[in-house]
Amino acid sequence: MPEIGKSSLRRSKPTYIYSIIGVAIVLVIIGVMGWLFLNFNQLGNSLKEDIRISAYLRTQNKDTIAQIQAYITAQPYAKNVQYVNKETAKKIWNSENNEDWSKILDYNPLPESIDFYARAQFVTPDSLQKISNSIMALYGNQITDLQYPQVLVSNLADRASKLGLIFLVVIILLCVIVIVSIDNTIRLAMFSNRFLIKTMQMVGATRKFIARPMDLRAVLYGFISAVIAIAILFGLIQWAESQFVQLKVIRNTEQTLILFGGMILIGVFISLYSTHRSVIKYLKMKLDDLY
Repeated sequence: MPEIGKSSLRRSKPTYIYSIIGVAIVLVIIGVMGWLFLNFNQLGNSLKEDIRISAYLRTQNKDTIAQIQAYITAQPYAKNVQYVNKETAKKIWNSENNEDWSKILDYNPLPESIDFYARAQFVTPDSLQKISNSIMALYGNQITDLQYPQVLVSNLADRASKLGLIFLVVIILLCVIVIVSIDNTIRLAMFSNRFLIKTMQMVGATRKFIARPMDLRAVLYGFISAVIAIAILFGLIQWAESQFVQLKVIRNTEQTLILFGGMILIGVFISLYSTHRSVIKYLKMKLDDLY
């Protein structure tokens, strides 16, 4: 009889190991999607911040040029502001067009300019037009024109917004599916513990006394699942960056750490919520309904 009781007890214990593995797997899916979304944003920002804006100079007064350069540098939208003289402009033109026109022309027709790059949040048609208007309003007598690839900026803005919306919808749907999967996995693990929960209630244990140790265990198992998922995701990220060097260039360590923290919170919260809800459910059920 004791052996039978022990065997029955072992069978009644919830298969928490399967719950931990199941939660870890779905957290990896969430992590991968989150990482792809972060890299999508970083890649879009990187492309935007590679667009050069040139303010072509009419003046050759060094003090005036320095003043214009200082003004643009002080603005929140500007980065990598530099003065480009005729010789530097010629080198840039030759490198971008893969040819040297010095054999045809005996003079340099390119104007001097102040080149800069705008931060990603300012690279939209409306923002760049406002930037251009503000600079020309102050230095219109010293600057002949301010140019940037307008068609490229418009295309980037349109495609980024559309792709971002599609990606966001996919992530939301996937998160709902994943959360439901975690909930079902944990509730399945708690199902084998339903008689223990009911027995404790029948001998006089309070709801809080019954639920508290199981809630604490759920927090621990949720944390373990998240740690396992983070380790797997970190390995996948390292592999991906070794295959595609561009991913390492646009890596944002702070955002990646936030993603890892979010995975821990999701794992712990869903585990705790599903476990507590299952305990309360079995406490409210009649004994005959447990069979």
